[in-house]
Amino acid sequence: MKKFLAMAMALAMTLSLASCGKKENPAPQSSGSNGANAPATVESGKLIVSTNAEFPPYEFMADDGSYEGIDIEVAGLIADKLGLELQVDNMGFTQCLEAVQSGRSDMALAGVTVTKKRLVNMDFSNSYATGVQVVIVPEDSPIETPDDLANADLIGVQEGTTGYIYCSAPVEEDGFGEDHVNAYEDGAVAIQALLAGKIDCVVIDNEPAKAYVAANPGLKILETPFAVEDYAIALKKGNTEMADSVNAILAELIADGSVQEVIDKYIKAD
Repeated sequence: MKKFLAMAMALAMTLSLASCGKKENPAPQSSGSNGANAPATVESGKLIVSTNAEFPPYEFMADDGSYEGIDIEVAGLIADKLGLELQVDNMGFTQCLEAVQSGRSDMALAGVTVTKKRLVNMDFSNSYATGVQVVIVPEDSPIETPDDLANADLIGVQEGTTGYIYCSAPVEEDGFGEDHVNAYEDGAVAIQALLAGKIDCVVIDNEPAKAYVAANPGLKILETPFAVEDYAIALKKGNTEMADSVNAILAELIADGSVQEVIDKYIKAD
């Protein structure tokens, strides 16, 4: 599992170096409240954000049908800075990223991790949050550490996520191979498959994992993390105007504590 952690750290370092390389070009100032200096968007006057509202506490559907979570509030803060109306489009995780690539949405906030493969088709903002991938197993499972996944018959993941990418990679690339991975539309479906005995474990982000385990007695989270990742905003490839604006705004929101305030609202200190 050290290789998994090294992979995630290397990706985070690559992103950090990429952002450092842009310092010679000063980022534009954020537009304030009138939207006059906002970058061109898919629909004038709107910031269209694609997400997958099955990933609490980053994004989920409230009882009244609205969307809530860390990513939703961060998107709202960015829209306010740009002077744009926020429109959240909920869809599957894979479709969420495809919407950005095809230009149907301006950005994707869905607990998205930067990977080499994704960098081929999308650009990313600087990181705004850190995620930890963990392993959920039944309480009586023989799987005690992430290394034991090599002996699992079937590993459950959410389709299109880094958990899927890591686990389905060939054995020679430190994965477990496609034959040992079942990908589900969302984490909740994967958990139901685990409870039904169709898979041996689920690899997913720590925060939704805690919610799923709390709601389903008989499950537990392994103490050792599977991987540590940095979350960033996915953007259309080559849209440097949007990327520069988003990074400038994120820097402001991180510096003034706004992003941390949102995170603290949803993730309580243990």
